[in-house]
Amino acid sequence: MRPSDFCVLEFISLATLVCFGYAQVSVDPVLSIEPNWSTFFTGESVSFVCDMREGADTNWYYKILKNNYLEHDKKTYRLGPLATSDTGNFHCRGDNKRSYSRKESNKVSLTVTDADVILVQPASVLYEGESVSLHCRRREQGNTKNVSFYKSASLIGTQLTTNGTASLTVQSQSDGSSYTCKFDEGEESKPLKLKLDSRRPKATLISDRRYIPVGGNMTLMCLVTAPSSGWRYFWYRGKKTHEPVTSGQAIFLSDVKIIVSQGGVYWCRGGRGEPVYYTDYSEPIVTSRSTVALQTSWSEIYLGEMITLTCEIEGGEDTEWEYEWVLPSSSGDRLRGYMIRHTPTSLTEYYSCKGKMKSETAQAEWSDYFAVNLYKMKPVPVLHMSTSWPSPGASVTLTCEVRNPSAGWRFYWMEVLFSVSGNTHKLLPGGENGTKQNSYTVGEREFTSAYLCKAGRGNPVFYTDNSQMMYVWSVDMQSGISLTVSPNRSQHLTEESVSLSCTGNSTKWMVVRFGKDGYRSRCTTWGKMTGNTCSIRSILPIDGVFLCASETGQLSNAVNITTIRDIILMSPVYPVAEGDPVTLGCKVSTGNKLTRVYFYKNGILLQNNTETNLAIPAASKSDEGFYKCEVNGGKKLTSRESWMSVKCSCCSRSIWSQRTNQSSDTDHMTTEDETLRKDASLFQDNFGEVTYSSVVLRNISRKVNKETDDTIIYSNMKTGEAAGNSNSDGETIYSQVRTGAASDQ
Repeated sequence: MRPSDFCVLEFISLATLVCFGYAQVSVDPVLSIEPNWSTFFTGESVSFVCDMREGADTNWYYKILKNNYLEHDKKTYRLGPLATSDTGNFHCRGDNKRSYSRKESNKVSLTVTDADVILVQPASVLYEGESVSLHCRRREQGNTKNVSFYKSASLIGTQLTTNGTASLTVQSQSDGSSYTCKFDEGEESKPLKLKLDSRRPKATLISDRRYIPVGGNMTLMCLVTAPSSGWRYFWYRGKKTHEPVTSGQAIFLSDVKIIVSQGGVYWCRGGRGEPVYYTDYSEPIVTSRSTVALQTSWSEIYLGEMITLTCEIEGGEDTEWEYEWVLPSSSGDRLRGYMIRHTPTSLTEYYSCKGKMKSETAQAEWSDYFAVNLYKMKPVPVLHMSTSWPSPGASVTLTCEVRNPSAGWRFYWMEVLFSVSGNTHKLLPGGENGTKQNSYTVGEREFTSAYLCKAGRGNPVFYTDNSQMMYVWSVDMQSGISLTVSPNRSQHLTEESVSLSCTGNSTKWMVVRFGKDGYRSRCTTWGKMTGNTCSIRSILPIDGVFLCASETGQLSNAVNITTIRDIILMSPVYPVAEGDPVTLGCKVSTGNKLTRVYFYKNGILLQNNTETNLAIPAASKSDEGFYKCEVNGGKKLTSRESWMSVKCSCCSRSIWSQRTNQSSDTDHMTTEDETLRKDASLFQDNFGEVTYSSVVLRNISRKVNKETDDTIIYSNMKTGEAAGNSNSDGETIYSQVRTGAASDQ
């Protein structure tokens, strides 16, 4: 049952309170007299009022007592005319009709005298330090106009009389001093010592609920529980030293009650007199509920990632707090309503907090449980390239995609160095601390290169797994390291033997194949490595990109090789130089001599005669294109297409450079295991079964047309399947052609 279910709120006056919402306050009854004087002349009268400050008047049995003896059994009592025998200490008592509880009020000292001049102080409780009004009274009014006031026989002020009474306000002190007053005619009062309470009263602040709900408000009430009256109340938000709350910040229902809708820390205190005498501040009330906040710009968190959760309290910025947390239990048991929820791919952890003010008892309510969804598997970024086969001098842009890319990730770019003993990674220049952008541009590489990326965020940095490897292929035969193919052509029949030889400045070699299935493998898996040569003979197709890796990790030129069962176009595997003669041939698996061969360029028939070869006396750029051959010796057979590229060497090769304004390269090496990893983008620029590579040609002696663009980029090229193609897979091959006549090597 909530407190509001059994607390009944009833008022007698603005300061009368039993139970207010969730708070219960015990207040003392007050016995007050009117006039509020401590001394009276004989023959005058005085009224007593007993205020229980709780419940309705009908809930109590009242007694007004003098010197602990019953004087009257009603709430109010008028005594007079007064006699000196009425001098004594009065207080009241209340017996609750429902709970049978009893409450005793403050005591009021009453003096009745037959003197002619008296000096009186208020009968209500006075506190040391507050302003006190002293009244000098004469029984007979007379014609006196001035009254002098003295403190310990020293004059402290002179006041005019009104109806035989003069008043003076003094600052009360518990210094043992006595006060007197004297009329002009020489009539003087007896000395008066002030009766003061040295304990400064304290205000009490209560609320009708524990915290302000979303879109709601809260009612606050302030009162002084000590048996005293005449207070007005001051409200504060934040620090006690702030300016009081105004009507623009709260709704003032009365002097003791306000409505607030803004969260924060609230205080109050009472004040009376002029200058104002203030009570002590109340204990604070925190109207805001604690809130757990995730200090990241992303909501998807991965297991092992470090995150920061903060406990926030609206309006508590100027306050020092101590915090208490409900944290996940390692056993998954409930803890104050906490529970871990597991799924096959994630788990959810719940956190709750509350704030407690330092050096105060006030605290904010416990927050709602904050769910943190943790993904069990690290994210794996996807690496993309603008092209895998850049033309000489062209740059390549790497793009690293990770789920929710704007969520604080920085990106790290690595080159893979292959070697016989193992593979290592090296951070690319400027990537030591990661890049904010998820793209990175590299210039031309002299050799075939492989790249990885990963992302990281947080402190300490949480890293994703590495992406798949991506390759930038180079077909240039460099002096340092190169791959040669024998027979020297791109297409091979399945029953033929093929030799791949590595040459260059290395003593150990590794021939690597990148297959259409996306995996890379060594020669020992599908061939035989002898020295620097890998020999292949297989009845199964072994298609892919082949290259050599040196002992130091350099990669050679890349070569596309395709094995076909029935018919092939014989075209050299390397580029053709402009101006050199080129001869294309056709070969079938039966070994029969061909009497009629049809050659096509870009799907258009070039010749239809008895020639079995296609001779080009001097290659030019106009000869570039897709070539294929076709025979019809009872059964029509059509080869796959190969790309013939022609380019002069006047196109300069740029030294590889990183195309960003970042710092110099620093090697960061990490060992990579030998597990075959899928290169899903190995044929990312392929369309259907089109395979292609770039071409570099040497300079020639004949004149080159200056208006001809000698930078040729063969990317994103696609041809339709030739009509009548009898190949079961209908593949098109985009390969390289080198000068020299075709032969049955």
